[in-house]
Amino acid sequence: METTGSHREIDLVASLKEGNEKAFELIYDRIAHRLYLFILKKVGIKETAEEILQEVFVALWNNRNAMDANTFLDPYLFKIAKNKIFSFMRSEHVRKKYAADFTLFIQKYSDNSLEEMMDVKDLHQVLHERIAELPDKCQTAFRMSRMEHATISQIAERMNISTRTVENYITQALRHLRTHLNTLTALFFSLFFIF
Repeated sequence: METTGSHREIDLVASLKEGNEKAFELIYDRIAHRLYLFILKKVGIKETAEEILQEVFVALWNNRNAMDANTFLDPYLFKIAKNKIFSFMRSEHVRKKYAADFTLFIQKYSDNSLEEMMDVKDLHQVLHERIAELPDKCQTAFRMSRMEHATISQIAERMNISTRTVENYITQALRHLRTHLNTLTALFFSLFFIF
C-alpha cells in the first residue's frame, strides 16, 4: 500500500474510533463487496452471507474504541469474518447433530400421534411463539445467548446492562419456557438450545 493510502487508512481508523459515521460508511463502501464475496464462497448461501456481512460491520462499529490506531482494515475485517463464519458453521453442525438425535428419539419413543410427530419447523415455531411472550429485554438477552451464542458479558455490553441482569433475564426466560412447553417440545428445546 502506498504511503498516501496508509495515511488515509490511518485517518479513517482514527475517525471511526471517534464515532464518525461517514468514516464507517467509507470503510463499508471500500471493503463490503469483497468481504461479501469471500463470505459467500465459504458459506454458499446468499442470505447467510448477507447476515454475516452485517454482523462483521456491527462488530466493527461496536468494537471501534478497542481498535489499534494503526489497524489495517482489510486483515482486521477479514479476520472478524472468518470468526463469524466459523461460529456459523459450528452452530450449523451442532444443530444438525441434535436434529438427527431428536429424530431418532421421536422414532424410538413416540406413540406416532400427529401431535408428537410434528415437523421440526413446527416445534421451532412453537418455541419462537413462547419466546415472543417474554418482555422485550428478556427476549433480546435470551436470543443473543441461545441463538447468537453470545456470552453473558457480551450481552451485558451490547445491552448496556449488568451481567447479573442478563443472568436474571435468561433464568426468567428458561423458567417461562419450561412452564409453557409440553414434554416433547421441551426436549426439542433442550437439544437445540441447551437449558
